[in-house]
Amino acid sequence: MTPMTTTAPGGIAVLPEHGAWTATTASPIGPLTLTARDGRLVRLTMEDQAHLVAPPGDARRDPAALAGVIGQLEEYFDGTRTVFDVPLALSGTPFQQEVWSALCAIPYGEAVSYGDLARQVGRPGASRAVGQANGRNPVAVIVPCHRVVAAGGGLGGYGGGTGRKTLLLELEQGRGGRRSGDR
Repeated sequence: MTPMTTTAPGGIAVLPEHGAWTATTASPIGPLTLTARDGRLVRLTMEDQAHLVAPPGDARRDPAALAGVIGQLEEYFDGTRTVFDVPLALSGTPFQQEVWSALCAIPYGEAVSYGDLARQVGRPGASRAVGQANGRNPVAVIVPCHRVVAAGGGLGGYGGGTGRKTLLLELEQGRGGRRSGDR
């Protein structure tokens, strides 16, 4: 597996340049645990999600070190952020990285089918493989795997659970989630 190193537009969320850091923050979809290594976010996990990976043993727990990412997540859940500016380093196969990059191109508030995403990555017969790569996304929400649905508009799966997927889709379509002033 090779690391995918990406900086979202602007690279605004500043992370510590050296070492591993972790923090857990509250959200409308439950606690989110963030892990960064050497200045890049490597993982965002939800409580009880599929493919759960614990933070590395050498990670220092410090919410201040991840305050920029936490702030962007709060803005997202408040409905005031539609794009994340977080430097990423995602480990996965070349195919997984291709799928994860394509996920980032799905606009806020929109959804595509697994088949649509397979066609976008040049593999029109690989809907199932796209779904598996989607399920292995190490930074859900920020790399918006929740925006991929089944053919015909059915919800499809979600590593964080379909209840969370529904909430995220409704938030982006202006029908749910926390809004500014609801705190």
